Amino acid sequence: MMQRPAIEPTKRWQKSSRTFGIYLLMTGIAIFTLFPIVFMLVTAIKADESQILREMSTFAAFLPTGELSLQNFRDVFERVPFAQYLINSVIIALSIVICGLFVNSLIAYALARMQFRGQKLLLAIVVALIIIPFQAVAVPLLLIVNQLPWFDGRMTWLDSYHVQIIPFIADAFSIFLFYQFFLNIPKDIEEAALVDGASRFRMYSQIIVPLSRPVFATVAILQFLTHWGDFLWPLMVVRDPAVRPLTVGMQAFFGQMPRQWGDIMAFATMVTLPVLIIFLLFQKWFVQSVASSGVKG
Repeated sequence: MMQRPAIEPTKRWQKSSRTFGIYLLMTGIAIFTLFPIVFMLVTAIKADESQILREMSTFAAFLPTGELSLQNFRDVFERVPFAQYLINSVIIALSIVICGLFVNSLIAYALARMQFRGQKLLLAIVVALIIIPFQAVAVPLLLIVNQLPWFDGRMTWLDSYHVQIIPFIADAFSIFLFYQFFLNIPKDIEEAALVDGASRFRMYSQIIVPLSRPVFATVAILQFLTHWGDFLWPLMVVRDPAVRPLTVGMQAFFGQMPRQWGDIMAFATMVTLPVLIIFLLFQKWFVQSVASSGVKG
């Protein structure tokens, strides 16, 4: 039996130094990334506005010093209808995520498992749509939704929930993620179910969906993050505060005078917390799907 040659002390030291350097670099990047979040959280709990302005450009801005309280959070609720903005954002983001998971996964399942005329062309169109930025189609889309009728008799979709939901349910990138994942699922189980007389929708709902939880979680997180932070489209189509999401509400709050930085940071903290909670809840499946599908960014 051959013995593996011992690693020379010099090479072992070089390997340890390289590992230490990588960890040191990653730690530095992580700390740098956390700076804005720490600044936001610390500023949000500082009660003295003059102290915040005095420490704004110093390292003390990252330290919880001076008088600390939750008064800034209470001020936000008194100055703007924050609860209404929050409910609007939750309704819009969850509606897009739930409807999008169903629609996009069904489209991807058809592309990955069914044979029909124009299948390759449709897949090529989906891939091509991924590279088109939303800003390029925002104005034409605005002109279309401004003249569309709705069930209540109105001849426009502006100032409504559905104008912020329906145009974003079908998403090319989500379809492509589902398509990639479905291709890696063996067809043997479906073929056995097909012999037993199962329909395509039954195979999708009872076989494919339970096996695809990681990609469902990944798409849900990406879609939630995207539409929770949407700003351009809501700003273009919403004027009524009753259907205004958090991002547009924060822009209006930021423009109010006198500008209170403690209140602004408290507003930003309450906008950020739901995103962190959603990510922590689905983190395990998200990492698993990214590792299995090779998705980056």
